[in-house]
Formats: sequence, structure tokens, C-alpha cells
Amino acid sequence: MKESRKTIKKVLRYIGKYSIYLAFALIFAAITVALTLYLPILTGNALDLIIEKGLVDFTGIYQILKQMALVILLTAAAQWLMNICNNKITYHVVRDIRYEAFRKIQNLPLKYIDSHSYGDIVSRVIADADQFADGLLMGFTQLFTGIITIFGTLGFMLAINVKITVVVVLVTPLSLFVANFIAKRTYSMFRLQSQTRGEQTAFIDEMIGNQKVVQAFGQQERMLERFDEINGRLEKCSLKATFFSSLTNPCTRFVNSIVYACVGVTGAFVAIMGIVNGTGGISVGKLSCLLSYANQYTKPFNEISGVITELQNAIACAGRLFELIEEEPQIPEAQNATKLEHPDGNVELSHVFFSYVPEQKLIKDFNLSVKAGQRVAIVGPTGCGKTTLINLLMRFYDVDSGEIKVSGTDIRNLTRKSLRKGYGMVLQDTWLREGTIRENLVIGKPDATEAEIIEAAKAAHAHSFIKRLPNGYDTIITEDGGSLSQGQKQLLCITRVMLCLPPMLILDEATSSIDTRTEIRIQKAFARMMDGRTSFIVAHRLSTIKEADIILVMKDGNIIEQGKHEELLLKGGFYANLYQSQFAH
Repeated sequence: MKESRKTIKKVLRYIGKYSIYLAFALIFAAITVALTLYLPILTGNALDLIIEKGLVDFTGIYQILKQMALVILLTAAAQWLMNICNNKITYHVVRDIRYEAFRKIQNLPLKYIDSHSYGDIVSRVIADADQFADGLLMGFTQLFTGIITIFGTLGFMLAINVKITVVVVLVTPLSLFVANFIAKRTYSMFRLQSQTRGEQTAFIDEMIGNQKVVQAFGQQERMLERFDEINGRLEKCSLKATFFSSLTNPCTRFVNSIVYACVGVTGAFVAIMGIVNGTGGISVGKLSCLLSYANQYTKPFNEISGVITELQNAIACAGRLFELIEEEPQIPEAQNATKLEHPDGNVELSHVFFSYVPEQKLIKDFNLSVKAGQRVAIVGPTGCGKTTLINLLMRFYDVDSGEIKVSGTDIRNLTRKSLRKGYGMVLQDTWLREGTIRENLVIGKPDATEAEIIEAAKAAHAHSFIKRLPNGYDTIITEDGGSLSQGQKQLLCITRVMLCLPPMLILDEATSSIDTRTEIRIQKAFARMMDGRTSFIVAHRLSTIKEADIILVMKDGNIIEQGKHEELLLKGGFYANLYQSQFAH
């Protein structure tokens, strides 16, 4: 409950931005309640005009009926306006929270993204936000009117009869006790339900994205068992949450019946004692009015208890969203961070230490000096630190100690945007967004002309297959590239870099999905593109890096060999063995 209170405070801070809508919602809620509570008075007055047979005041009743019609119309209008205000508050708040969550994703360190499933993050931003919106809307719609109705009803009842009102007040704690008892038990269940639902979303996302692998290795049954296990846990926590929430209605209705019976019995005694004492007691119309108020008074407890159930679910979902929003962001840029203007291509790594987890050292005392225009190839076995080095150069991760300098400036003193703009990057894993081929190519250079786009595509040997597509450069593709092969998608990514021509290049297995003939042609295009530009090339196929100025042979995070291709072969060391193993017959 302590955690839920913290979450509620955070939600209220977001609601505070829309206090004008909140004020109007409360005003219209008060008008709605006041008019609703005025109706029983009119009804009671009408009943008192029906004294006995032959003594019915039809004129007075007609006037009361006209008043009732007007009150009903005004109530409907006030309720409609209140709902508009509630909708405005709800969807503005959810929009803001969802925006904050998405913005935080853009500012999270890569470490967080790598250590959390994509499905869970997606579930928080979409499913949890939707659940939160539903609960918040119900809360605003029914909570305001419910609370005002409770206090308004007591006020009207006090004006009619104090004794009966006191009886109602004395029974009220029972309703509050029941609501509190159920609320405490529902929150934990709904929170667990939300977490398990996120886990299920993550698993489904993983399975859909890797269905080929699952089928290739015959893992369907095993994956079904895993899904069934998660589904079973979701069923259990959902049933528990539903069970406790389903207790709400019957329990509160039982309390309502007690309140109604107390009003009826007390009212009867007041009427009888009035007749006995000759004080007049209470009229039939006023008693019917009090009974109506007793019903009105208890009704909000039903609604509020139902709302509390929904709010518990909404708060649990909001809590997961706030967990994401409050995650530690990436290390902020230095206050005096400067833009990297016209980088000369000089890169220097000095005594660099880095590890993903403290207990497992990866890069240890790494030193490297790269002159402008040099081509640096990085080779080594899987897990030696090749991709990690690229992540450090791009400042996706920060070094534990040591420093990396570009153009003589520590990259921690440069803005990330300007640093990354200085690099052109082609990865083994391609990324294309939904849109046209042209839109995907000009991401790095939005103002590129048609001639520049075509020239870059020709240089990357992508122009020929693009022209064969239904609409050429205007062909729309899906976020994963649609029917394009992996090699074609990679050619598009290469074209994208060739269009920008940044001063520094990073090629991480850039031609891994391209046939050998095309690869040879692209390597020639890369050679022209890299002329005069500092380049870092990560490659498994050693035949592609023979022309590199420096070949770094990495093992366990250290440079164990360094030199040109011919020099390393003559040494007969690790590189020579690696090279010969690739070309052994």
C-alpha cells in the first residue's frame, strides 16, 4: 500500500498540469449531485400533496413535475460536461506519461535495453498505459460524483431529520472497512497480474520474431510448454485478483441493505413516536425522501468499491510505467560539452578498461592510436571485444577508466549527437523503418537530391535491384524490410552511409549477408569511400581486410598482435593460424 500511495502522488503531479479541467469537472460533478439529490425532495413534496382520496392537489403536482423535468435536463447537461472534462484529463495525463516513457527509452543507456526483453518494455508503454487510462477514466467519472454524493446526501438528510442521519453515519464505518479490506488484497494481485502479462508479451514477441529458428530446431513443443507455464501463472494471479474484486459488489450491497433497513426502521419509530407524543413526527413524503437518500448514500459505496478495484489495476500499471520513467538515464553530457566540428579523423584510446559486469573483465588496459585516413581492421574470436570496442567508440557505453579521444578531445567532453554524426555506421544487423526506400536512404541526409541518392545507390550496387521493385525508390517497405532479402537490406544500409559520407566509418560485418561477387564490388566502393577517411572494420572473413593499414588482433579484450596483413602472416602467430584456418582445404 505504501508503494501504491507513492504511485498515486506521482499521478497527481501529472493531473496537476490540467487543474483547470479538474476544477470544471468538480464543479459539474457538484451540480450533477446537487440536482440529483434535489429530485427526491420534489418527489417527497409530490407525495405529500396526495393526502387521501379526493384531496389530491393536481395543480401543485403538475408544477412539481415541470420542475422535475427541468432538473433532469440540467443534470444530464452537467453530467455530459463533466465527462468531457474527465476525458480531457485522462487522455492528456496518459499521453504525457506515455511520452515520458518513450522519451526515457531514447535516453536510457544501452545496458538497460540489452538487459530487458523488448516485449516487456513494449507491454509497459502500450498495454499498461491502456489499462491505466481505463482505470483513471472510471476513477474520474465515478469517484468525483461518488464522494460528493456521500457528503451531499448527508447534508440533505440533516436538513430533514438529524436522528436518522446519525444512524446512517454510525453504520458508515462498516462500508469503509469492507472497501479497505478488499483494496489491500487486490493491489498486490493486480500488480502481479500486470508483471506476468508483461512477461507473456515478451515471450510472444520473442517467439514471433524467431519462429524460423524454433521450427528449425523442433522446439515447438518446448515453447508451448513454456507458454503454458506463463499462461498458468497469469491465470492463477488473474483468478485471485478477480476473486477479491468480485467480493466488492456483494459485500457493499449487504452493507447497503443494512443502511436502508436502519433508515426505514428508525423513520418508522420517529413517525410513531411523533403520533404518540402529538408532535407530528415525520410525513410520508419526507420518509420516502430519506429512504431515497439512503439508497443514494449507499450507491456511491458500491461504485467507489468497484472503482477502487479498477484503480488498483490502474495504479499497478502506472507503477510499472513509472519504474521505466525513473530508470537511471545514460550519463548526462558534461555542462561544457562541445560539438565535434569538422573532425580530422584522429582517434586515440589510452589505458581503456571496460566491463559489462564488474566481476567479469572484458577490455583491459587497451591502447590504440589511429591517424587520420587510416583503415583499422579488428579481428579475433567471438567474444573477444570487437563489437564492444565499436560501442565504446560511438559512446553507446562509457569506459570504466581511461579515455577515448577524437580530434584530440575526450569524447566525454563532446555532445553525443555531434560525435555520432561524425561516424558512418553499417552493422551486420540491418534496421529499416516502415516507409519508402527513399525515406530509408535519406535518414542521415534529409536534403539529399535525387541525383545524389541514385549515385550512392549505384556505388553500393543497390540501384539495379531498387529499379526492379514495383515503384522503384518509392516502393513502400515494412519495418523489417518486407520481402527484401537480408543482403538487399544490407545494401540499402550501405547506401545510406554512402549518401552521408561522414569523416569516420565503422563497418561491423557490413558485407556478411552479401554474395562473394557483390562483396568484391562493394569492397571496391568502400575503398573509394574510405579514401582519406578513418575507418574501423570488424570482419570475420579475413580476405576482406588485406588492404587495412592496421590489423588489430584481439583476444580476451587485449590486443595480442598488431600490424599489416603480410607482417602478421610472417610472424606465424594467432592471426596467421586464423587466416590459414579460413583457407585450409
